[in-house]
Amino acid sequence: MTYVTSTAQISRRSMLKAAGAAGVAVTAATALPATASAAGSALAHPGLLHTSADLSRMAAKVKAGAAPYTAGFAKLTANRHAQSGWTANPQATVYRGSGSPENYATLYNDIHAAYQNGLRHHVSGEDAYADTAVAILNAWSAKLTSVEGTADRFLAAGLYGYQFANAAELVRDHPDFELARFQEMLSKVFAPLSDDFLVHHNGAVITNYWTNWDLCAMACVLATGIFCDDRSQVTRAIDYFKNGEGLGSIKKAIPVVHDDGLAEWLEAGRDQGHALLGVGLMGTFCEMAWNQGYDLYGYDDSRFLKGAQYVAKWSLGGEVSYTANTREKGAAGIWSGRETASAAAGVDPAMTRPIWAVIANHYTKRRGLSASYVTRAAAKSAPEGGGGDYGPNSGGYDQLGFGTLTFTRDKVADTGASPQPAASSSASSSSGSGARPQTGGTASPATGGQDLAATGSNDIVEWSAAAGITAVAGGLLLLRRRGRTQ
Repeated sequence: MTYVTSTAQISRRSMLKAAGAAGVAVTAATALPATASAAGSALAHPGLLHTSADLSRMAAKVKAGAAPYTAGFAKLTANRHAQSGWTANPQATVYRGSGSPENYATLYNDIHAAYQNGLRHHVSGEDAYADTAVAILNAWSAKLTSVEGTADRFLAAGLYGYQFANAAELVRDHPDFELARFQEMLSKVFAPLSDDFLVHHNGAVITNYWTNWDLCAMACVLATGIFCDDRSQVTRAIDYFKNGEGLGSIKKAIPVVHDDGLAEWLEAGRDQGHALLGVGLMGTFCEMAWNQGYDLYGYDDSRFLKGAQYVAKWSLGGEVSYTANTREKGAAGIWSGRETASAAAGVDPAMTRPIWAVIANHYTKRRGLSASYVTRAAAKSAPEGGGGDYGPNSGGYDQLGFGTLTFTRDKVADTGASPQPAASSSASSSSGSGARPQTGGTASPATGGQDLAATGSNDIVEWSAAAGITAVAGGLLLLRRRGRTQ
């Protein structure tokens, strides 16, 4: 099924500007007619990564001194971003990508400060943290008008769009929060770029961009749809997860299921850092969908569990199978090439990212399934930190983190129950109040200090500069791998 997007949400000016600067023409697929707006079909709130029941559970467990919640909360309170009084530094335009005046670090630091303060408020009940989060979010929605740069602008829109929505969801009912203005910012600045990427992929062939590019765009579309009560956005994102043609849809990201119950993750043929990023993004996507009543964790016989188990085993140093994969690169009429991954890349077992707690707790506690490798990875990375705990570069801010605190849960009695949307709230919940039933370390650098989301020379300007150069199938990827285990 083809991903459908609204023409009102598509802005190709940045892509065409880049193409014009390079003196090349880009032919992109025509967007299909928009789906109907979801007027009047309000979604559950809070209902992104955390529901009211989740927030109340965290507060109660920390108050009771229960492990591992106390360790997770201590990790949060020790982070410099989680301190009340953090002062935002909003920008009118955020740039990400070489050749532009990059300032996106200002954005991701402020987003993580807003999220961490909002989370700390719900656990501690102290209003100063909610007030700080609201001040940060209001400052950005009052000033930000665009996200620009090279192809990396799509990464910025996807990653920071879904994170912004999650930070704002924690304080959406605060009396001083400018909800409508923030919804407008998400809908006009972030979501259009993510929508456009899923339709056009920056004018490139469909396999040019690795799995994590699609996944961050999908997360932004889904989070924006939920936050803005636009069910058509939610539906489009979920349909792409199941049927999308890019490498982020589940059967493209996890192309082969082996007889041992593990399913190979496509980007394991690239490197460990990007594979972990992708697994984290898919876990985020599935959790947000679950809280609105969609079980993507269990889709296609729990395909995501099999893929996460594969990555966990491989990252812990275990041997895994890998089916040789050749993907096309470039853009029609500009530059083209092919690249083959023949085996899973080498790993550093010490590398950790805050991605495992949400996956382990869903499958073992909600579903009562075995997830031995994921559980081991979660235990090894606990207590999970967040932005600022995994290095100073943007790769350390790709996940919101703190899963030990936020996702640890008791095993449910009915592990076969279907997800249900979390009950909606008309007022912001604080520590120990407003509860409703929910029915529904240090990281090693993966890419020599590069941002983990970066993909290499895939921007249109760079394709043009490389015109006439053809990659040799199978050679390039293997030559630049370091520490590969054969």
